[in-house]
Amino acid sequence: MIIPWQQLSPETLNNLIESFVLREGTDYGEHTFTLAEKVAQIHQQLERGDVVILYSELHESVTIAPKETIQTSGDVT
Repeated sequence: MIIPWQQLSPETLNNLIESFVLREGTDYGEHTFTLAEKVAQIHQQLERGDVVILYSELHESVTIAPKETIQTSGDVT
């Protein structure tokens, strides 16, 4: 199920993004970004609609995924 990011409180949204960024692992690019910069980048991607927040009832978990990976039913491919 897709959770609209606008329905989350700013604190909850920030905590969710931080958790996602920290769980994603190591940077593999030329530039190293701070946690705050990574959080801002994910927030911008949410605002643009490039990524969405997904809740899995089966796994009772929340993640952030690229919008193009979502099937029309709302499930992750």
